[in-house]
Amino acid sequence: METEKTHKIILFDGVCNLCNASVTFIIKRDKKDRFRFAALQSEIGASLVEKHQIDTSKTDSIILIDGDKHLEKSSAALTAAKSLSGGYPLLYVFMIVPRFIRNWVYDYIAKNRYKWFGKKESCMIPTPELKKKFL
Repeated sequence: METEKTHKIILFDGVCNLCNASVTFIIKRDKKDRFRFAALQSEIGASLVEKHQIDTSKTDSIILIDGDKHLEKSSAALTAAKSLSGGYPLLYVFMIVPRFIRNWVYDYIAKNRYKWFGKKESCMIPTPELKKKFL
């Protein structure tokens, strides 16, 4: 897939309100057009999960694919923040926190995301101007 070579791909839970808000947040701050997005529930999302041998039973919220490698959970979120405009790249400093601590916090939020933020009946449909950012 050509997009994998030219853009970082963020796979996200397409029915999660928090995940959808996070995608919108990233899009607004992705001034250099580095990211493309796909819902985990989509055909392309499932294809990428299979291609990169990602175990979605261990992570089902955000996955960042960058070339041949992929990052999950807090590493994915902090690495994505590093590419955004404004002060968000400063969040990357939290990578010094041991992964098990970062992921514990991440998992706690992910486990409660539907309860706290709600869930959609189906994946979000991007506006016509945003369609090019979705696979």
